[in-house]
Amino acid sequence: MKNLSSPFAYTVKLSECGSKHLALYLSIREAITEGKLAPGERLPSTRQLAALYDVSRGSVSVAYDMLTAEGFVQSGVGRGTFVSGWRADEAASRLSGGPNDDWCPPMASPDLTSWGRKLMEPNSAMYDPLPDADPSYSVSEIISFVPEGVGTGWFPWTEWKAEVALQWKRLGDSKRDDIHSAEGSLPLRLAIASRLRRERGITCDAGDVVITSGSMQAIALLSQLLLEEGKTAVIESPCYTGIHRAVYATGANVIAEQVDGSGIVPRDWKAQLLFVTPTRQFPTGAVLSYERRRELLSWASRSSAWIIEDDYDSDFRWGGRPIEPLKALDREGRVVYVGTFSRSMSVGVRIGYAVLPKELIQPFIMAKKLYDPYPTGIAEQQALAGWMTEGGYNRHMRRMRRIYGKLENCLRVGLERELHGLFEVLPSDAGLHLFARWNLSAEEYERLVRECAKLGVTWRDGARYETSRSNVSGSPSSLFGFAHLDDSRIEEGIRRISQAAHLLGLIDSHKGQGGTVHA
Repeated sequence: MKNLSSPFAYTVKLSECGSKHLALYLSIREAITEGKLAPGERLPSTRQLAALYDVSRGSVSVAYDMLTAEGFVQSGVGRGTFVSGWRADEAASRLSGGPNDDWCPPMASPDLTSWGRKLMEPNSAMYDPLPDADPSYSVSEIISFVPEGVGTGWFPWTEWKAEVALQWKRLGDSKRDDIHSAEGSLPLRLAIASRLRRERGITCDAGDVVITSGSMQAIALLSQLLLEEGKTAVIESPCYTGIHRAVYATGANVIAEQVDGSGIVPRDWKAQLLFVTPTRQFPTGAVLSYERRRELLSWASRSSAWIIEDDYDSDFRWGGRPIEPLKALDREGRVVYVGTFSRSMSVGVRIGYAVLPKELIQPFIMAKKLYDPYPTGIAEQQALAGWMTEGGYNRHMRRMRRIYGKLENCLRVGLERELHGLFEVLPSDAGLHLFARWNLSAEEYERLVRECAKLGVTWRDGARYETSRSNVSGSPSSLFGFAHLDDSRIEEGIRRISQAAHLLGLIDSHKGQGGTVHA
């Protein structure tokens, strides 16, 4: 130990525990586990450490004995005390300054399964080509249109915390801790089934519903249950990156089917599984036409295939009643309907659900038990059930629809008025983001992105969601989220983008006329 100024956080630990030998033990153990002391490194002698911290040599010896008993250090008569992890000859070589003085052991490379290796492979779903905003801007000054779900400022946290606290009290007062199964809270499953029957036209009961930790857990479990090497899945292109990664990791073949203004284009795929977002395609916002819905169900029937319907945010609709889900048209039990409350409440509220055909219920529950033998967040589940039953959730949704409807209109009008000719905003009457296609060249898009970053404004690049290699190099596209912003920040963000476009000569200086310098 070369530096004896104060190698350990002894004073901090002493203030926490009040015992000298225990404070020494805790501070040395912390230094070892955090890597501040390397394997084979020699510790100070009991005399040195006692003098450094004004403690008895007995206290140091007790601390060293505790560390030795737990395998953190090794000691030998006449040799001193060393951090465990090296053979004695290697430790002596390091101490003597031999050729191994700066040698570090190679990091172990885990022998991952095929599934693990595929998870670790880099892919476009993990890459966002847009640069970060200029670091000279503070966090509060940066305006990010990157979709972040609902804004925390809009959620009734006081009301929600009171519901959760009440459920924790009831759970604490309960004499049993085994009344909740892996399927999740029964009152919540009853409330969800009732809401889906009433508002979405889905025929189901509580026994068909399984609660998950967000919709992504349901998608991952279903992928593992229904896909493997030699099987084939169809996904949309573009699509949600989580779906792409979950399918790819199984080793199954992937068919990335293009999406147009009416949703995914049905074909006679040789596949066993289809992932689709029919009520609001992610990320384009296209609504799957009724004719195509019927075609997809017919394909599933002919192919004995399954369809996983991800209905991620169609609750937020500005044009009347939500679109009828594919599940509501399913008469043969071929569709799994996946939903989430993270989009309508907060990304921190990890409550999703799956409505499963009879044949998949038990396999899905058994798979979920591997990860969650006891349902996680049961107090939150119970709180949500009570909130839904008492009408609090519906009041929240009505308020959010009014707020988000105004924010969506503010963003759409701003993009179309200030940036007309640059972006074509696709029609949509639902959801928490707008999807726009770029009208000029890819080079001009990149120039605008870089200039906007300098002005402290960013958005999400649509290339992140492309799953078909043939389309990655096509026309750029963008996602503009708005639910986490207010109208003043939306307007300021549009102003900055417009300012950047004017500086680059991409739009006319005659404000409000739109157009481009190429027109």
